[in-house]
Amino acid sequence: MDSSNNETTHEFPPYFKVYKEGRIERYPDRFGNGGQDLVEPTGLDSKTGVQTKDVVVSPESGVSARIFIPKINGPDQKFPLVVHYHGGGFCLGSPSMKIFHSFLVSLASEASAVVISVDYRRAPEHALPVAHEDSWAAMQWISAHSNGQGPEPWLNQYADFGRVFVGGESAGANITHYVAVQAGATGLAGPNIIGTIILHPYFGGKENDKMIDYMYPTSAGFKDPILYPEVDLNLSKMAGKKVLVCVVEKDGLKDRGVAYYETLAKSDWNGSVGYFESEGEGHGFFLFNPSSDRVGPLIKAMVDFIDQN
Repeated sequence: MDSSNNETTHEFPPYFKVYKEGRIERYPDRFGNGGQDLVEPTGLDSKTGVQTKDVVVSPESGVSARIFIPKINGPDQKFPLVVHYHGGGFCLGSPSMKIFHSFLVSLASEASAVVISVDYRRAPEHALPVAHEDSWAAMQWISAHSNGQGPEPWLNQYADFGRVFVGGESAGANITHYVAVQAGATGLAGPNIIGTIILHPYFGGKENDKMIDYMYPTSAGFKDPILYPEVDLNLSKMAGKKVLVCVVEKDGLKDRGVAYYETLAKSDWNGSVGYFESEGEGHGFFLFNPSSDRVGPLIKAMVDFIDQN
């Protein structure tokens, strides 16, 4: 056997490594036992009454999404719509994975909201900013349902496009911010985006991130608005009238979340910025440790944010 087949050129644990011949291998168990293979089927959640199904957003790119519908108590019932972007370092994760699916079932149930989570293409096979471009294209596809005549019946029937929120965690929070800015800067027609939920966000730090450099070779570095919102000339145009920034005490990315909060608070964006910190837990704890007694208060903060229009 050619030993060069086992030679790596890049290793970014616990995410992925790149072999000399170009093959990419993800590390196992990043999101629990089974890792990428641990998926949750769609259907009816017997505990909450939440129904789920997968839909194709773009046949050309292969981008899909998973829709979560809360328990329906009567005909013609409309619910707030939460457009969600999952985390995973831009290179892992999917709405179909158990940890994301379970969290979004809880959010849909507790907030009595329709949730649609976008399964964008992942780096490094698809270099950034493909994930952002896919996510923005998905937002435009979702917006096409605002008049009740889009291609997906569940969105037409159950989503209230007068009450739309965008949200995501970690890398997904970065994407969420990007989509919210794009929506405002382009004057996205249809949905009334009220607010943005930023959970344990990833944004650029004071030093270069080697994994980001690999996945995002065209980045402008410290001048890149995707990584550094403070240099985004369109920041003041961000859609919505309020933002909730959630951080966690034992998180190496906490300072980035705090900096994002401060950037918005000091910017010319004409909206209100809320802040919520979970104590004693680490990054993404609500996914990795859903039984924590600190998950409930976090979800309640999000539910209150959605309810208080």
